[in-house]
Amino acid sequence: MRMARSIAAVLALLLAASVAIAEEKRWVSSEGTALKAEASATSENIADMQIGTAVTVVESGGRWLKVKTAAGKEGWVYAGRVSDTPPVAEVSADDGGLFGATMQKSQISTAKADSARSIRGLSPEADQYAKDRGTPEVYKKSLDVVLARKVSANELKAFLKEGKIGEYAQAQGGKK
Repeated sequence: MRMARSIAAVLALLLAASVAIAEEKRWVSSEGTALKAEASATSENIADMQIGTAVTVVESGGRWLKVKTAAGKEGWVYAGRVSDTPPVAEVSADDGGLFGATMQKSQISTAKADSARSIRGLSPEADQYAKDRGTPEVYKKSLDVVLARKVSANELKAFLKEGKIGEYAQAQGGKK
């Protein structure tokens, strides 16, 4: 009797674990994310998804995830455009600095960049770190130029596509 209870408990734990794995949640973390018909950037768009949209992972295909939306739509999304935690705050395309909002909050946590910060250059903490390390002023000025650069969403998409970067990269022995 005791053995049967132990086996039942183990089976219940395994079942709960498999349900948790099967229902892995992710959240859209990049502006301009589309649900695709196939695991390819050139595939047909099924739906556009807003930052913060929750999806359930159905299948992993390397750099692409097959997901299901709350509305019941199923398709593929590039893994770099979703996060395993909900976004803290939305980032608009106008606030993205050098890479625009598309590259912000994608798998990594970043502070919201704004045009004032870009104009100011380094944060006070980074500025102090640079001073403590003896970073030459010419390097700081060069960084200020980079931080002030704005790139539109279309420019970023063209850059990624031409460079075969991110979802436009060729798959290495897996799904595109």
